[in-house]
Amino acid sequence: MLSTIQHSSFLKIIINILTIIALLLAMGLSIAYGAVDINLSTVWRAISNFDRDITSHQVIQELRLPRAIAAALVGAFLAVSGAVMQGMTRNPLASPSIMGVTNGAAFALVLTMAFIPGVSGLGLTLASFAGAGVAVVLVFMVGSFSTGGLTPVKLALAGVAIGTLLSSVSTIIALHFQLEKQLGFWLAGGLAGTNWSSIQILLISGAIGIFIAFMIAKSITVLNLGEDIAVGLGQNNLVIKVLGILTVLILTGAAVSVAGAIGFMGLIIPHMSRFIMGTDYRWIIPSSALFGALLLVLSDIVSRLINAPYETPVGAITSLIGVPFFLYLARGSSGGGK
Repeated sequence: MLSTIQHSSFLKIIINILTIIALLLAMGLSIAYGAVDINLSTVWRAISNFDRDITSHQVIQELRLPRAIAAALVGAFLAVSGAVMQGMTRNPLASPSIMGVTNGAAFALVLTMAFIPGVSGLGLTLASFAGAGVAVVLVFMVGSFSTGGLTPVKLALAGVAIGTLLSSVSTIIALHFQLEKQLGFWLAGGLAGTNWSSIQILLISGAIGIFIAFMIAKSITVLNLGEDIAVGLGQNNLVIKVLGILTVLILTGAAVSVAGAIGFMGLIIPHMSRFIMGTDYRWIIPSSALFGALLLVLSDIVSRLINAPYETPVGAITSLIGVPFFLYLARGSSGGGK
C-alpha cells in the first residue's frame, strides 16, 4: 500500500515537472511570436544579457516578457481561485467568472475610474478586491433565498444573474462617463497593457493569496468529505471558509485588475487537476496553478495569431473552451451537491 502511494506521488511530481517545462517553453514562444517574430535565441540573450541598444531586446524586456509573466500569473491565480471555490462549496460549477466574482471586480474598476479618475494601479487593485467581495456576498444571498436549499446549479444561476446585472450596470456607467474603451478591455479580458508595475501587483497579491491557499489545502480536502465529518475531526469550518474567500478575493481581484474579466479559467483547470491528481487539495492547488498558467499563456499566443496582425481578446479564446465544458458540467450537476 505504501509503495503504491509513493509511486502515485512520484508520478504526480513528474507530471508537475513536465508541466513546468511546458510552461517555460510556452512562455518562450509567447515572447518570440507577435507583430514581429523574434528568434528564441534572441529571446534568451535579451533575458540573460540585455543590451538596451538592440531594439528587439527592448521589445522583449519592456513588452513581451512582462506580458508572458502576467499571463502565467493570472492563469495561475484564476485556476487556484476556482479550485478553492469548488473545494469550499463542494460545487463543481463554482469559478470566479461563473459566480460573478470577475464581473464584480470589473464593476468596481469601472466605478473607480468614473468617480476617481487618475487613480493609481494599487487603487484599482484595491477596488477590484472590494468589487469581488461584494459580488460574492450578493451571489450567496440570492442563492440562499431559493427554495430547496443552495444547490450547485442554483448557486451557479445566482452567479450568472448577479454577474449579468453588474456587467449591465458597468455598461451604463461606462457610457455615461465615456469609458467604453476601458470597459471593453476589462470585460473582454486581455494582456496587451501589462507592464512591470502590473507584475509587481501580481507578485505581491500572489504571495499572500497562494500562501493562504497552500495553508488551507489540507483543510479543504477534509471539508470535501462533508461539513459534519470535518467538524467531527475538530476542524473549524468557518475559519477555513473565511480564509478561502479571502484567497479568492485577493487572487481574483489582482488578476482582474491587470487582465480584465477572463472567463472559465477557474472552472476548467480544477477539474483537470482533480482528474489527474486525485482529491487531495495539497496536490490539486499547485497543479491547478501550473495548468492554469500554461493554459492562459497558450491562449494568449492563440489570441495573437488567430487573426494576425490584430489581437483577439484572450477571454474569447478561454470562453470557446469553457462554455461547452460548463454546459457539460451543468447537465451532470442538476441534481445537487458535488
